[in-house]
Amino acid sequence: MRKIDTLIHARWVVPVEGLERLLENHAVAIHHGLIEAVLPADEARSTFEADEVIELGSHVLLPGLINTHTHAAMNLMRGIANDMPLMPWLTEHIWPIEGEFMSPEFVADGTDLAMAEMLRCGTTCFNDMYFFPDVVAERVEAAGMRASVGMIVIDFPTVWAANADEYLEKGLALRDAWRGHERITTVFAPHAPYTVSDEPLAKIRTYADEMDLRVHMHVHETTFEVNDAEQKNGQRPLARLKDMGLLTPNFLAVHMTQLSDEEIETCATHGVHVLHSPESNLKLASGLCPAQKLIDAGINVALGTDGAASNNDLDMIGEMRTAAFIGKVAADDAAAVSADTVLRMATLNGAEALGIAEATGSITPGKAADLCAIDLDAIETQPMFDPVAAVVYNASREQVTDTWVAGQRLLADRRLTTLDEAAIRARASEWQTKLAAKDKDSQ
Repeated sequence: MRKIDTLIHARWVVPVEGLERLLENHAVAIHHGLIEAVLPADEARSTFEADEVIELGSHVLLPGLINTHTHAAMNLMRGIANDMPLMPWLTEHIWPIEGEFMSPEFVADGTDLAMAEMLRCGTTCFNDMYFFPDVVAERVEAAGMRASVGMIVIDFPTVWAANADEYLEKGLALRDAWRGHERITTVFAPHAPYTVSDEPLAKIRTYADEMDLRVHMHVHETTFEVNDAEQKNGQRPLARLKDMGLLTPNFLAVHMTQLSDEEIETCATHGVHVLHSPESNLKLASGLCPAQKLIDAGINVALGTDGAASNNDLDMIGEMRTAAFIGKVAADDAAAVSADTVLRMATLNGAEALGIAEATGSITPGKAADLCAIDLDAIETQPMFDPVAAVVYNASREQVTDTWVAGQRLLADRRLTTLDEAAIRARASEWQTKLAAKDKDSQ
């Protein structure tokens, strides 16, 4: 028998990639952080001797969910301002709070809170865009998660950097510091077309081309953004980005609620990835991303929650359900954005968007053992006809029992193993008091 680290037996395994949609009574063998094999349970017992054997008799085992767009530290501003459109929300509440409280401590505590929430809903990897990305990377390393850390760029000064050149300088230093890490990658993260001018965008395009790095950016999020750009610049934001040579297979466009058929064709032609954040779009009344149209055009569409300040959670299971439902409404077709489609959006499509599909995104031998287990024995998921549909349409994040990243069990029977839940709660409470007082003063 072959000696391995871990053997997980599950009622169902959903590989996402490959010929089999759903495997019943199978096991996943893990060794040195990688998936060694996926095979029938009886065969696994006779083939492998594992240091740890985990029996999940009523669970579905999925690839770890990948949150392709968030601002993790903004978890500390969850619910600080509700029921208003994007620009007033930003200018009257979020930016004033950030202006006073942004610090390494704020980002560390907010990121820990976000990771704790994400692990508890089966998310193993996230793509972040926020200040002090060096702190984000350090917290990710300590927690054992996987992340794509954004090298943020914005025109105006903050406590993180004084100007666009300093943002880029610090970002490149971050990239050098974490280059080659097996769980942490870096991407350029210019905030949006309306906050980043041509000169830094041109530099980002050059660096991204030279280093083969992704560029992660809010684009066509609201009607106001698009109309304002047309009035000021004489062209829509996507046209400007295209003229600057930024639309490539390395470009990750977030939101994309305001799109013409011609713009969809342009994105398809240039290999652009779309990071769909349906719940944030709904809460801010930003619009509906035409997900099925994008998919039909051959565009890779992945899922993200956005920050908890505008969602108000980082629940990728809930995000899948919302994406499926509004995708059907946007397409006027009940068959659009199916359960299988949206699960792929939340796993393998996310890995492809972030350029890490060789390492994660599916339950495939040779890939990292990034996994989540969902107990489908709950009343809310009975009777059980289709585990994939159950996960997307009626399971909840409270049914996630276990989460692994690179073979390490970061959530075990709903208990966080690398993050101190009590300490995270205490720090969040302290920040709540500080931020609530500031937001009250600014009103």
